[in-house]
Amino acid sequence: MNPDIKPEEPPLADDEPDLAEKTEEGQLLDLPLLENFKLTISYDGTDYHGWQRQPNRVTIQGKLEDVLMRILGEKINLQAAGRTDAGVHALGQVASFRANCRLGEAELLRALNAMLPFDIRILNVERVPAAFHARKSARSKVYRYRIKISPIISPFDYRYVLHYPYPLDIPAMEEAARHFEREADFSAFSSGDYPNPVRKIFSSRLENRGDELVYTVEATGFLRYMVRTIVGTLIMTGRGRLKPEDIDLLFEQKKRTLSSPSAPARGLCLVRVNY
Repeated sequence: MNPDIKPEEPPLADDEPDLAEKTEEGQLLDLPLLENFKLTISYDGTDYHGWQRQPNRVTIQGKLEDVLMRILGEKINLQAAGRTDAGVHALGQVASFRANCRLGEAELLRALNAMLPFDIRILNVERVPAAFHARKSARSKVYRYRIKISPIISPFDYRYVLHYPYPLDIPAMEEAARHFEREADFSAFSSGDYPNPVRKIFSSRLENRGDELVYTVEATGFLRYMVRTIVGTLIMTGRGRLKPEDIDLLFEQKKRTLSSPSAPARGLCLVRVNY
């Protein structure tokens, strides 16, 4: 288990459309008021190159913006709560956009789901106050990673879990998971350089469900590959390559090492965004 690290993508754009333009005399033109919309989205990320639109690649954002443009007749700039990487899934991704839309929420919901591929579903459409921003307004995000430890994996699971049918010290992994509950520099568990690598993890728990280990983490935000690198570190602990107390030493080093590989994307899912 040592997948290739993908190159870092550019940050999310924060551009917002102007609601008014000026004439040569400086008077404001009366333009249609743009309403703010919040989408709750679920998707299977297996066949997509992540959330963010990329040239010549199929992405979740690209599919959604293309369909919204066909419905609304204008170019839409979606702002997501978080950029999921290629192969990562979502149960409750949130995105917001501004548009001049005459459709009701229920009508827009039906239109979107009728035109989107079946591995992308809109769960809810809501008009929200102008100040709402899917990413900036979020208080925390919850991710879940599933590890199947049974000898045989169901064909209905393989797209959504890491299959690891090898011996693991599960109590050590459970203890190690709790060591990530802190506000700290998470550079040792991410890819790339960040001007501010400090994040706060509220909850970090590994649950043993018999034939499956489920890691759930809630934080203010996440660096690139942060959750997958934490999971890789937990697996290294389960294999005996690390002790739970070694997690503190990794934080002190503030540098990525071979002790913290990234787990494959398919086991990771964005569960919900809290506002």
